[in-house]
Amino acid sequence: MKRIVIMGATSGIGLRVAEKLAQMGWLVGACGRNEEALADLQNRFPDNVKTAHIDITRAGAPKELLKLIGEMEGMDVYFHISGVGYENTGLNLRDELSTMETNVVGFTRMMVTAYRYFRDTGMPGQIAAITSVAGTNGIGRLASYSSTKRFQQTYMRALNQLATIDGLDIRFTDIRPGWIRTPLLDPSEQYPLTMRLPYAVPRIMNALLRRKRVSVIDWRWNILVGLWRLIPNSLWVKMPIPVSTKVPSPVQEETNVLEAATDPA
Repeated sequence: MKRIVIMGATSGIGLRVAEKLAQMGWLVGACGRNEEALADLQNRFPDNVKTAHIDITRAGAPKELLKLIGEMEGMDVYFHISGVGYENTGLNLRDELSTMETNVVGFTRMMVTAYRYFRDTGMPGQIAAITSVAGTNGIGRLASYSSTKRFQQTYMRALNQLATIDGLDIRFTDIRPGWIRTPLLDPSEQYPLTMRLPYAVPRIMNALLRRKRVSVIDWRWNILVGLWRLIPNSLWVKMPIPVSTKVPSPVQEETNVLEAATDPA
């Protein structure tokens, strides 16, 4: 039985992937902060799901991860999906730092733990993560988010090199989606080239199971990302890259909606 730990398995992409792998007969270690969602997942797949309440922003998260791996009697794949992001044109410092704390500090904390597990046990394995197409270039409306996703991509590349130097059999998979309609997206907003979970998840699963090194989800975003890479910095900084547009509704006309959490991944 293949064993996978999914960090961020309580909603959206993580929950869907956990469900599908459990149905396929995998042993899934589902992690996250929503204990009710974790309990529901375990109740539906009692023989294939073990759970752990883990907050990656907490210093004790690595200990909890290793405890879960022990309960699973090992780990073949670590899949990191946890992340936050804000369309923060006002550069609210709390939101910027919160994004950094989760997407950089928390991400590093858990990736290091997974890497050390495979290194110390000598077991072959795979470390995968959902990053984002936003990591291609810095996006003004998503300054902290796009920067943290670039960090994640570079960090995984560095770990891949380190594993080669260390002579470890670890495969790395960097999955880069565009906008996916998950609970993190504001339902009152429209986002460019938005994908639905039933469309995106099979493509994410394919990248994970085929152990692709880098996979952009989907072909439209792959073309767009290729074009972004060709734009010189002097021109990029002058481009007002759109992120979202308001969908008119009676509720929005009567209320002042705060900038919502937005996470392309």
